[in-house]
Amino acid sequence: MQVIHTLAELRQQLARFDSPAFVPTMGNLHDGHLALIRHARQLGDVTVASIFVNRLQFLPHEDFDSYPRTLAADCAKLEAAGCDIVFAPSEKELYPQPQTFKVHAPAALGDILEGHFRPGFFTGVSTVVMKLFQCVFSEAKGARHAVFGKKDYQQLMVIRQLVQQFALPVTVHGVDTERAGSGLALSSRNGYLSEAERTEAIQLSLALKTLIAAVLGGEHNLAALEQHAMQALAARGWQPDYLTVRRRVDLQVPQGHEFQPGELVALGAARIGATRLIDNLEF
Repeated sequence: MQVIHTLAELRQQLARFDSPAFVPTMGNLHDGHLALIRHARQLGDVTVASIFVNRLQFLPHEDFDSYPRTLAADCAKLEAAGCDIVFAPSEKELYPQPQTFKVHAPAALGDILEGHFRPGFFTGVSTVVMKLFQCVFSEAKGARHAVFGKKDYQQLMVIRQLVQQFALPVTVHGVDTERAGSGLALSSRNGYLSEAERTEAIQLSLALKTLIAAVLGGEHNLAALEQHAMQALAARGWQPDYLTVRRRVDLQVPQGHEFQPGELVALGAARIGATRLIDNLEF
């Protein structure tokens, strides 16, 4: 496995291949990321992962400076998973000048849910993904594959629309969320949890399952269901941002006849202690 830090060397190495399969990450890797690598290996003739903590997607009060940088450990995990190339640029390499050109998601998708509670987040994500696609795919002669996890459900939808609207020659693959034995969605931020918080953290996905059960049972007053779910989580000491049921196709609120199993997703975000967790379950 090669670890590359400059764009020039990355393009030089990738020129030997036709069909890259790419997994962008911010490092601090866990088994969920490695599942993406294993999926990517089935798609192209070279598997590429990027490790870059993207300042553009952090709000001023968020954990950019303290976000774990674990490059050596990450590279060991990626090599064991069969990754071929790791692109780990410095901030100066990827943003040699201030990134004043940016990609904005449409408000109907980018300003709801995560975008509402983290203003500008999807602009940061869309901009760095667009740039990383240019870095990794510019030398490709065949199919180009990009692999993302479904745990960041809204992010995956934003990237799919970005690729579609800019007519990028990239196929986006979504991979199911990896979970611990308890059912807790794997996340880089789980490392911030205390032992007690980690035990409690499963309550977020349990709250989503309760929402799903109510909807499947015929209750369609979502406002009341969601308020009750948030109150129940808050009573356990959480600070919920949202617990909601949306249409998979566009993350809008389902209406009347649209409560169809196979077309919905329950999404949640809540803070336990100092750590904000997100999760989702399709149904």
